[in-house]
Amino acid sequence: MSMKLLKPEQFGLKREVEYGTPEQNADAQKIVADVKAKGDEALLQYTEKLDGVKLSADQLRVTEEEIQAAYSQVDQAFLEAIREAAVNIRRFHEKQLRNSWMDLSPDGTMLGQLIRPLKRVGVYVPGGKAAYPSSVLMNVIPAQVAGVPEIVMVTPPATGGKAGIDPYILVAAAEAGVKELYRVGGAQAIAALAYGTESIAPVDKICGPGNIYVALAKRAVYGVVDIDSIAGPSEIVVLADDTADPAYIAADLLSQAEHDEMASAILVTSSEKLANAVIAEVDIQLASLPRAGIAAASIEQYGAVLLTENMEEGLSVVNQLAPEHLEIITEDPMSLLSYIENAGAIFIGPYSSEPVGDYFAGPNHIIPTNGTARFSSPVNVDDFIKKSSIIRYSKQALLENGHKIMTLARHEGLEGHARAIEVRLSKEV
Repeated sequence: MSMKLLKPEQFGLKREVEYGTPEQNADAQKIVADVKAKGDEALLQYTEKLDGVKLSADQLRVTEEEIQAAYSQVDQAFLEAIREAAVNIRRFHEKQLRNSWMDLSPDGTMLGQLIRPLKRVGVYVPGGKAAYPSSVLMNVIPAQVAGVPEIVMVTPPATGGKAGIDPYILVAAAEAGVKELYRVGGAQAIAALAYGTESIAPVDKICGPGNIYVALAKRAVYGVVDIDSIAGPSEIVVLADDTADPAYIAADLLSQAEHDEMASAILVTSSEKLANAVIAEVDIQLASLPRAGIAAASIEQYGAVLLTENMEEGLSVVNQLAPEHLEIITEDPMSLLSYIENAGAIFIGPYSSEPVGDYFAGPNHIIPTNGTARFSSPVNVDDFIKKSSIIRYSKQALLENGHKIMTLARHEGLEGHARAIEVRLSKEV
């Protein structure tokens, strides 16, 4: 099935993603409630039922010996690449650090903001059928840079009744500096992080991608803890002109389409020649792609080439789509950067392929999906800090402004607020 060539008005520029069926929501909520009520007992029951792995409570935590043994199971090229990627990711996120501040007025009033890291953060890393060591780095390193003292990681045991964890995930965790790691996944892991069990202490925030049950469980516990986001299917939009190489574009579109059947891969261009060349190239490359079935389903359901009248319309379409990943492959891509209002990550030029950001460059690959780039950002250091306002009002400032405060309080019908100021003024005047 070839990609569809459409005008923008023929394509729905806003994709509505349903977060699970009613049955899936009910199942996720039941798992969360059971773990909240029964702790380790429910955690172990669901691990056996859903993952096919029978564990005892003392097997939940991964030992240091297991982590070290994993090093003998990974190849040296991976180890070198993951270490260099970690350096790049850490360097990028260190530039995001901000400091507490205080302003002191001549009258003695002090106003400021105190920045503190969260105390304990839970990181969910997918495992089982699909293991993503890169997700370890993208979640753990920003939290470390923020100064979070306790970072706990959960990841499912391997499929097929084995209690082991993918060695590449273990090595990535060790390289990232994770000291506390549990072999548990799914909605039950999210519940354990949120409410705590006999073996796992509760956290303040949960981050990291997972399957639909993980997403629904995160939504269910939000408010008890903070969460990073409810991630939707992956997306890529390529904005290109007739100077772009169709082989590059096709490869980048397929790099996202292979994620899952609901991923979205879209080319936006005013060049009909390029549009047709990319459609043909996608067919050619798809034929030899190992995950061709998944990518083909993604292309058929959510892929498209959108032919615009000109680049101005193309920019408008991009901003309406607000994509997770945006590539700009044009003759002068930097000249278009200031016109991009909504995008999670922007890749500029023909050599900035989306996987560069996924794995190695340094910016975070956990990026807002489903149009939420209109109002949210990639995971960053700010996600792992909290801010407290500081107010130290002087006597002089209260005498000068107290009546204004009372006026506002009484306008809102809150006499108690007004009197809290009035009682001080009556004693100081």
